[in-house]
Amino acid sequence: MSAEITLFVNPTAGRGRGARVAQPAASALRAAGFCVRTVSGADAGDALAQLRTAVREGTGAVLAVGGDGMVSLALQALAGTLVPLGVIAVGTGNDFARAMGLPVRDPEQAGRLAGEALKEGRIREIDLGRVNRAEGAEGAEGTGSGTWYGTVLCSGFDSRVNDRGNRMRLPAGRFKYDLAMIAELAAFRPFPYRITLDDGPVIETEATLVAVGNGSSYGGGMRICADAVPDDGLFDITVVGDCTRATLLRVFPRVYRGTHLSHPKVTVHRARKVTLEAAGSTAYADGEPMGPLPVTAECVPAALRLLMP
Repeated sequence: MSAEITLFVNPTAGRGRGARVAQPAASALRAAGFCVRTVSGADAGDALAQLRTAVREGTGAVLAVGGDGMVSLALQALAGTLVPLGVIAVGTGNDFARAMGLPVRDPEQAGRLAGEALKEGRIREIDLGRVNRAEGAEGAEGTGSGTWYGTVLCSGFDSRVNDRGNRMRLPAGRFKYDLAMIAELAAFRPFPYRITLDDGPVIETEATLVAVGNGSSYGGGMRICADAVPDDGLFDITVVGDCTRATLLRVFPRVYRGTHLSHPKVTVHRARKVTLEAAGSTAYADGEPMGPLPVTAECVPAALRLLMP
């Protein structure tokens, strides 16, 4: 085992904030006897290229410092390798860390526990989702072996909210997504979906949203796939049917408790692979845009080694 640990720091965090929030974790790791190097980069693409180099050269572990976006970026370098991932969860949502029982917004504790896990071999092999655009789809060229994700792929109403929020310059922070949701509700209508599970027959249905969960939650604690288990080799696919606006407003608060799954408009499927088709809908995975549907997501067993408390 290499005694070097790589801290993977958000290259877009303003005014060096990423490096500052990483310092308590770095100090805890050095106190435990590890050599710590930092990878950041000029932008996300440069940071990922540098991280892939560190993995190829044999770093002992990678600790992603930030939120779900940084975890998602780290997965692109670590999936399918023997290098374990630790998470210093200091982002906004931190759904991946919460789902895995990792510390949130406590970088010193997260760094200390990651060091202990590495020394004691406390590693959990978990599944990951891998997303591919359909052949011939606009923007599908050059996707290679696909994009990895750890929590939830979403489409439909919630992806429309993300689309609108990402286009808004003001206000800053999560409030703009609240405003985007209000605006999307005003124009709300269900989407005609075509859903294929494990190469079975096509399911044609009107749906408000479809979420493909390797983990249980997204959006900072919305437990859309509340019963998903990240090491069972299967996705939980939550389909919210053709709700009215009034029904959607009643069901939505239940998502934070996961009790929406018992609503008659909600169905859950389990599958290793799912293809989603719906005109006018995009997909997001781990909060990152995947582009317009159709997309195919595959659950890849034991694709990631995760440092555990």
